Amino acid sequence: MSGPGFFRNGGKIPLSQIPVLTVSEFRQNILDAVSKGARISALFGSPAGENVRLIAVLAWRDTGSLSALSAPVQKQYPALTPDCPQAHLFEREIFEQFNVTPEGHPWLKPVRFPNPKKMTDIGVTDFFQIAGDEIHEVAVGPVHAGIIEPGHFRFQCHGETVHHLEISLGYQHRGVERSLVNGPDNRSLHFIETLAGDTTVGHATACSRLVESLTGNRVPARAQVIRGIGLELERMANHIGDLGALAGDIGYLPTMSYCGRIRGDVLNLTAALCGNRFGRRLVVPGGTGYDIAEETAQIMTDRLNAAFRDAESAIGLLWETPSVLARFEGTGKLSRETAEEIGLVGVAARACGLQRDVRSDFPYGIFLLSHIPAVMWDSGDVFARAFVRWQELQRSYKFILEQLAALPEGPVSADISPAIASGHLAVALVEGWRGEICHAAVTNNDGRFLTYKVVDPSFHNWFGLAFALRGQQISDFPLCNKSFNLSYCGHDL
Repeated sequence: MSGPGFFRNGGKIPLSQIPVLTVSEFRQNILDAVSKGARISALFGSPAGENVRLIAVLAWRDTGSLSALSAPVQKQYPALTPDCPQAHLFEREIFEQFNVTPEGHPWLKPVRFPNPKKMTDIGVTDFFQIAGDEIHEVAVGPVHAGIIEPGHFRFQCHGETVHHLEISLGYQHRGVERSLVNGPDNRSLHFIETLAGDTTVGHATACSRLVESLTGNRVPARAQVIRGIGLELERMANHIGDLGALAGDIGYLPTMSYCGRIRGDVLNLTAALCGNRFGRRLVVPGGTGYDIAEETAQIMTDRLNAAFRDAESAIGLLWETPSVLARFEGTGKLSRETAEEIGLVGVAARACGLQRDVRSDFPYGIFLLSHIPAVMWDSGDVFARAFVRWQELQRSYKFILEQLAALPEGPVSADISPAIASGHLAVALVEGWRGEICHAAVTNNDGRFLTYKVVDPSFHNWFGLAFALRGQQISDFPLCNKSFNLSYCGHDL
């Protein structure tokens, strides 16, 4: 599609060219777009004098384009959520941040607890309850037995069967988006890289592409390839770790024991690139912070081949072991219709048969020239989420080998112009290992960030985990939870 408000992934658009609609028109336009196959990538508020400017970024997979709509609001507007469930968390966030009420929202409560200095307020909120003499609640967290971040899970159960799971996050509201306002500056990339440490390359790529769009800079071809290698190494490392953890959750020790070590081998390949296992400062605005020498490329190739051989052996056991398949198949099942309705992205969406992959739907960088076909399965269960990971891991491996063998000549960075386009909206989508990462920025008249919005894939997918538990035994929760493996810190911005 084209026309007012339309632009490409990694592009920018003057605020003056974004349609300004009445609230009712804004609402109806979004509902019409979603009914035609668009999806809400971001929905957020931005200060506009005494008002709040609502901005929606819609992703149109059929044309590979994005569109933006806006509407000024003051105190309230008719909620989208009753007719468009994928908007529910965005609208709760707008209410929390701007005190603008989406009237008719079915469950308006904090996304992140807004008063972190008042410790008694954190976690104090109402929870959905099912009435009945034989209904009981099970509360888990926010403090967990493992070394993980805080999150609270409230189960409504009849016997062992879960009828409803409510997930409450926001215990570590760090103010990342607020800290990015008035940027970009020397701190901006640090905030982005530490936003979700296991997705450092993914978020740094999105931020860098957004800044490059606002400055009009072009990234050298060699840097685009290195960015792609870093992104796919991040995907490989996390998928291997997840498959090992899934094996551990069902007590299958051979795969679990080996995958932890193999994940470390892949992380060490990222360290060979930039000196940091998680990819800090690998991706910077204008290109990459590090180059790959010819001898380094050969070393990485040899180590990658060795790591993949080990992974193939360890992970292959999962698909050959009846007791593993018996626990994976049919557990935590999510229908394609539900996944589409609530706006799932990434592995979780593709495991339900939805072809959603930014690398092919909204290609960017090296993925404009070298395509990685999207992997899908249709059973929507733990097996599907595990098997999609395995298939993606294989394709990432082949992609990295191809790119290491054919690195183009040239520089790996370009000087970034200090001049930021003023009065613009810029949006960059990246396919992180969990799914779609969306960074959106609105600039003011001085060319600084007026609003910076980060949508981690976990923001879309936590609700999917809640649906996957319906009708399941409560003892299946750890396995279902790991099959999504969502980020607390990526949500708690």
